[in-house]
Formats: sequence, structure tokens, C-alpha cells
Amino acid sequence: MRVIVDGVGQTFRDRSGHAVEALTGVTFAVEAEELMAVVGPSGCGKSTLLNLLAGLLTPTTGRVGFEGALPAGRPATAMVFQEFALFPWRTVLGNVELGLEEAGYAKAERRRIARRWVEQTGLGGFETKYPHQLSGGMRQRVGIARALAVDPAVLLMDEPFSALDAQTRQLMQEELLALWTRTRQTIVYVTHNIHEAVWMADRVIVLSRRPGRVVEIVGVKLSRPRTETMLGDPAFLHAVERIWSLIRSEAQDALREGAA
Repeated sequence: MRVIVDGVGQTFRDRSGHAVEALTGVTFAVEAEELMAVVGPSGCGKSTLLNLLAGLLTPTTGRVGFEGALPAGRPATAMVFQEFALFPWRTVLGNVELGLEEAGYAKAERRRIARRWVEQTGLGGFETKYPHQLSGGMRQRVGIARALAVDPAVLLMDEPFSALDAQTRQLMQEELLALWTRTRQTIVYVTHNIHEAVWMADRVIVLSRRPGRVVEIVGVKLSRPRTETMLGDPAFLHAVERIWSLIRSEAQDALREGAA
């Protein structure tokens, strides 16, 4: 499934009724089976862009579309949030089944599918545990399994590992890349971490500060599978430096505004 974003702009009204332009003239395409990252300074509209792709918002201008056949009942997108967003009264298996339940799957079928994704995401043996009994990394695995269980054409991820400690975050990045290698799931991955974006993605969309616009799309010339040794690769360092050079001054401006 190919994602098309064509001339998208998004304007909101603040509490005073004034128009606030979050995005302007955003145009790009995500190819099928691509892992595309999105970075930019704080407040650049990264999460707004994901909400537009998910259909939670309607663009003020332009269009968001999907190219490719979508079988009946298969959703175009599913979202993994920064917050774990799990129901505390549901077990791991119950949380993973949630989207299937809402889609009307029979109990036996949704249980079969949920068990498959529990195993795929390394949660085997924890099916009957509740969220409070899991580590942060394991809770986020549940969120990923729940999103993938409904078989979306495109997986949307909004800073999914930012709440985790550094070691867990690294391990979760590796697990997601291994999962992507097995499934070739099209992914749009929002992050504020440039190193994470470059290490994981095929290309990185760099957004300007508000109103967000596409400054550049940086290709990542690293082979797959990705390994930790590539963190010192000249191609990795070049892409990181290029992205930082594009957003450094705007990130500084955003920081000064936040401190004012």
C-alpha cells in the first residue's frame, strides 16, 4: 500500500478563536514496505501529520490517499501511541484482541490471530498477565501486537519508545526492525530522535518548525539488516549530520520560544 500526501495543510483554532497553522503544503509519498521516519523540532506538526494519515483529522487543504488494493475489512492504518494506551482490566491477550473484537471477528478467530501476534512480538507466556504486571517495554510490545493484529496496510507509530529507558529503547528498536524484516510492514515512524530515525528508516522526512513543511527527505544509505556496528558507519553519521544541519536553528528557536 502506497501512501500519498499531496499539498496537505492543517489549521486549528486556538482558545481565543485565532487560526493556528500546524502544517502547510506537505507533500511526500511512502512506498509499499518502506519504513519512513519523520523528524522535526518540537511543535512542527509530526503528531498532527500521523493523525491525518490515520483519518482522525481531515486536512484543511490538500489530500491524503492510499494507492493499492485493500481487501474488504482490512484497515488502511493502525496506530501505536507514545503512551501505552492499554486497558488495565484486560490481559495481554485481551488487549491484543481488542481491534479484532471491534471489527466483529468471531471469538475463536480473534483468539487465534491474537496468539499469533503475541508470539511474534515476544510475549509468549505472558498472555494472562495484566498491564501493571509488565515492564514498559513489554507493555509497548502489547500495543504493537494489537495494532498489527488487525492487519493494517500501514502501521503508524507516534514516538513509541520515547517513554522507555535507553537500554530498553535500544532493544525495542532492534525488535521492531526484526519484525519489519519478517513482515515487510509499511511503517511511518514519528520520532524526535535523529539517531533513531536514521538507524531504523529507509528515508527520513525532515519537517520545519510550525507551520510544518517538508524541508528535505533524506535517504539513508545503509544496508539491511541494520546492526549496532552501523552506528559508526560514515553513511549513518553523514545522514545524522545532514538532518541536524537542517533543523538545528529551528530547534533552537523553538527552545527559546518555550522558555519565554
